Amino acid sequence: MEVLTQALQLILSLSILVVLHEMGHFIPARLFKTRVEKFYLFFDPWFSLFKFKKGDTEYGIGWLPLGGYVKISGMIDESMDKEQMKLPPQPWEFRAKPAWQRLIIMVGGVTVNLILGILIYAMVAFVWGEKYLPNANVKYGIACDSLALQAGFRDGDKILSVDNNPVTDFNKITIEILLNKAKTVQVEREGFKMDVEMKEEIFASLIKGKNGFLDVRFPCVIDSVLPESQALKAGLLKGDKMVSINGNSAKYFQDVVKNLRANKNKEVQLVVERNTIFDTLTANVNEAGMLGFSPKPASDYMEFNVRKYGFFEAFPAGLKRGIETIDGYVKQFKVLFTTKDAHQSLGGFISIGKAYDTVWNWQRFWTFTAFLSIVLAFMNILPIPALDGGHVMFLLYEVITGRKPHEKVLEYAQYAGMILLLALLLYANGNDIIRLFTK
Repeated sequence: MEVLTQALQLILSLSILVVLHEMGHFIPARLFKTRVEKFYLFFDPWFSLFKFKKGDTEYGIGWLPLGGYVKISGMIDESMDKEQMKLPPQPWEFRAKPAWQRLIIMVGGVTVNLILGILIYAMVAFVWGEKYLPNANVKYGIACDSLALQAGFRDGDKILSVDNNPVTDFNKITIEILLNKAKTVQVEREGFKMDVEMKEEIFASLIKGKNGFLDVRFPCVIDSVLPESQALKAGLLKGDKMVSINGNSAKYFQDVVKNLRANKNKEVQLVVERNTIFDTLTANVNEAGMLGFSPKPASDYMEFNVRKYGFFEAFPAGLKRGIETIDGYVKQFKVLFTTKDAHQSLGGFISIGKAYDTVWNWQRFWTFTAFLSIVLAFMNILPIPALDGGHVMFLLYEVITGRKPHEKVLEYAQYAGMILLLALLLYANGNDIIRLFTK
């Protein structure tokens, strides 16, 4: 059910973004009296799920949910309709229009995605505000996964700054370390300030990592016990404070998780504090490394801040978030091309789907849709043939030189771009499939 919920959110997001992106091409094409032969959500090789014709345009939904398209008359695109291009240009065709009109038609989709992302960010800020955990409020320091320990961090460290630049939002610390390829991170450890040096191999592992790297450490206090669980059979009660497991310290939730996972299908001795009295309980850990209880959340121990925005204040906030998204994505590209084995982190539709919440969460849905919209704008404007940016590149050449590229050049470039994009699509989704069957 969780996978289905994520898949439905992904399909809805893509449907919204694809339709509006193609509208960005469709509207200026019609304004400039250019014929649009097809307007499709998803691709329709061999057959369509649904279609109808109005005027000169066939509208429909394809069966292959990898995007969508508008087929504009007189344009070399993914349809590779070369027969049409052999005929003399007609007044309603794309190739018959002035270069500046063709340029506006081609950048229309990217423009819509960019504006849409900023507007969605603005409305999310207006409706929900921005909840964040101030780094100064991380009372018990950090909890480290194995990679963070390898990097030199220790459980309980308090992050002070990254390359001596303070970070206000705790949840942005890891991304600041990765995208800026930080050289050092300043921490407070047992009352002393020290530098943790970031080595190159850490970035290669971090970009492929699936764990938390640095998480908020908080005490493990039982909030609820599941019926018929091992926790209930062991005698755990709401309000119990975990102290140790098999003699190993387990005061904090992350320590409890580590100790239980290390003792799957085994009997363990739990020490808990109940009403200031210490008690020892025996429990059987299940095959998943759990007992069947929920802890009190981190928000019970530290104060989260929420920035509220009025309607008009939300638009500058949305613009700022959009700029940050573009900046972060450009930095991700830099990391991808400058870090060894970083390409192995590329993911396809499965990775994107997993970014959605496992329950339907409208705030998360719209926030991630805004992110995807801006990412699609950025990716589409790259000067790669078969993408909008490839067409824009040739149009700019025409505007500057006053000469149209030869149609054979456009045709071969389209083939090359389609092969490149297909290879990238297969590689990214292949990584997803491999990760499904490996830890």
